[in-house]
Amino acid sequence: MFFTYLRRELRRRRKAALVVASGLALGIALVIVVNSVSSGMGKAQEKVLQSLYGLGTDMTVTKAAEPQASGSDRPRFQFDARDSGSDEEQSSDVVMVQGFETLAGSTVTKVGAQSGVSDAAGGLSLQVIKVDGQFTRGQVQQNGNGGDQQGAGPGPSGGTSSEPQGEVRGGGADFDVNSYSVFGTDVTKPALGPLTSSKITSGRTFTSTETDAKVAVVDSAYAKEKKLKVGSTVTIKSVKFKVIGVATADSGDSAANLYIPLEQAQTIGDAKNKVTTIYVKATGSQRIDAVKSAIQKNIPGTTVTTSADLADTVSGSLSTASSLATTVGKWLSIAVLVAAFLVAGLLTSSAVSRRVREFGTLKALGWRSGRVTRQVVGEAMVNGLLGGALGIALGLAGAYAVTAVSPTLQAQLGGGAGGGTGGGPGGFGGGPGRAAAKTLDVALTAPVSVTTVAIAVGLAVTGGLIAGAFGGWRASRLRPADALRRVE
Repeated sequence: MFFTYLRRELRRRRKAALVVASGLALGIALVIVVNSVSSGMGKAQEKVLQSLYGLGTDMTVTKAAEPQASGSDRPRFQFDARDSGSDEEQSSDVVMVQGFETLAGSTVTKVGAQSGVSDAAGGLSLQVIKVDGQFTRGQVQQNGNGGDQQGAGPGPSGGTSSEPQGEVRGGGADFDVNSYSVFGTDVTKPALGPLTSSKITSGRTFTSTETDAKVAVVDSAYAKEKKLKVGSTVTIKSVKFKVIGVATADSGDSAANLYIPLEQAQTIGDAKNKVTTIYVKATGSQRIDAVKSAIQKNIPGTTVTTSADLADTVSGSLSTASSLATTVGKWLSIAVLVAAFLVAGLLTSSAVSRRVREFGTLKALGWRSGRVTRQVVGEAMVNGLLGGALGIALGLAGAYAVTAVSPTLQAQLGGGAGGGTGGGPGGFGGGPGRAAAKTLDVALTAPVSVTTVAIAVGLAVTGGLIAGAFGGWRASRLRPADALRRVE
């Protein structure tokens, strides 16, 4: 009887049911889209942070660089003076530790021994400045006789004149300056460090036995620029490294141009048993704050930066959109839902008012107030579930549209977290493992989770209950005698 009457009443009042369901559907759809976009913001931010941290890294340990006297840490290049007539090409490169003050290699062991630390690995950031080119000897043209010769000519009395005897023409220097970053990675800990945020697209990565091997993994963008491939050779400070793999950063921006084993980086960088960054993995996300406090207490002079700290330095359109999605979007969703629930309740209550004679007749025939109330709540619940189904469909369509368009957002990483801004020694940009200032482009997606769908179903049921409560309360107050006296 209940379902028969329910089906008949819903068919008879299809327009009213559709209005109530549509209002609930719009509110639920907005909640789904806002939740999906917020989730996409979180994933985009994680992708940005991976470009500095690497997968599986919960925090980094560094030491802020001490202020240097002006000019004390500038690179110096020396070239041989050659008397031969040939203009030979000369080359010189300088390798500098970049970013932070170095830490002793034993600090990695100390960090790994802290309570709550699952694993720790050290890394060394280097900057290579290479200058190559050649000097061209100029020609001296003698005054008076038009002859050309190298060097100064004899004076009038047969000696060497102190006065200029001619004019130097031609000659000069043509040198090219090339700067690139090198990161020494602990090959025995492949799950930590910035290289883990890149995918090997050609060749292979390091093996745990190549701790002191002269091998390198090159970033794909740098490989394309320098025409490098697997099997090519790169020379750093007269040491030749064989390229064994090409890596493409997941975030589109790599941490370094070249990756080499840590021991090799320490050798060419004159930083024996030194590291600039320690990558730390905690035993659980709930222990990150405790581990940070323990490291700062037990290893003084270090700066511990967690992903939450680094997230605070992310600005640009990604940060703005994330703020809108989490604040404006949240309150907008709440306002729309409240309005939808109120409208649904009022429409249901109004429908009950128009059915006074119907409910009065049912009560006169023996229906109790509770049965009338259940009938009204049942109709409202069906409207709510119908609105939930429509809302889920609209929400999924909206999330799919956002993912299909994939609007590009910019994330600017400032230098607030991690102990400093700007470039390393010599002023040549930032290095791995530090909050270097740079801009990344990230495509926004709107993934829909099972939790979001479950929330939508819960909202649909809640909307139906609220609407049913309004109508049921109104219906329960009707008296058969009063209802039968009313004429519709």
